[in-house]
Amino acid sequence: MRIPRIYQAVPLTVGQEIQLESQAAVHVTRVLRLRAGDAIVLFNGQGGEFHGVVDRLDKRVTTVQLQSFEDTDTESPLRITLAQGVSRGERMDYTVQKAVELGVHRIAPVETERTVVNLNPERKARRRHHWQSVVQSACEQCGRNVVPQVMDVLKLADWLHSLSAQEQENRFVLNHRVERGVSSIQLDSQQPITVLIGPEGGLAEQEIAQVEQAGFVSVRLGPRVLRTETAALAFISALQAKWGDFG
Repeated sequence: MRIPRIYQAVPLTVGQEIQLESQAAVHVTRVLRLRAGDAIVLFNGQGGEFHGVVDRLDKRVTTVQLQSFEDTDTESPLRITLAQGVSRGERMDYTVQKAVELGVHRIAPVETERTVVNLNPERKARRRHHWQSVVQSACEQCGRNVVPQVMDVLKLADWLHSLSAQEQENRFVLNHRVERGVSSIQLDSQQPITVLIGPEGGLAEQEIAQVEQAGFVSVRLGPRVLRTETAALAFISALQAKWGDFG
């Protein structure tokens, strides 16, 4: 049986008895139905994981006794930032979840001309918090001990302006109208990689021109037009297969 992994954003040390925060405690007791003495793994996103046992279970408090630390590293050698055009509800959640499983380093939600989700400032903050929770859950499931950050939601122009002109990085935008495929691109795997994917409906032509002017190379994934969530995950997988840790 696979040992459950739980994220806790607090300092962790061997020998410590830690009280789980309320949401994690509910998950452990009501969903996983663990009992006192059951094995559990905690991690706080700082690298490595702590092995322990459930110590106390009651209606008010669930505690874990940390017994050992394992410096497990499952991070990709590629530092990929996924700049994802914000898509509807479950599509965006799916993209975020699977991108974390595939090893992305950071996720930047971007508003574009064809973004159909109405995001006022309050809703932007709520969605970012929700997507960060999706990231944490994905890390629990896939064995990552470093938690990728979800950046603030920005309009495309503002996001491009936030990029450092001096930083040496590989920049790609998916564009099914070009002939250049993944096999033909040049990539320095020691440098960060930023991948921009449009929302439903893709990026407008003037947006493609805008990002190409900012140093992004247009690439396509075969002759078929992919959904936004398919495109993001297919491109990340292709990068991991050729330059990352899929080999």
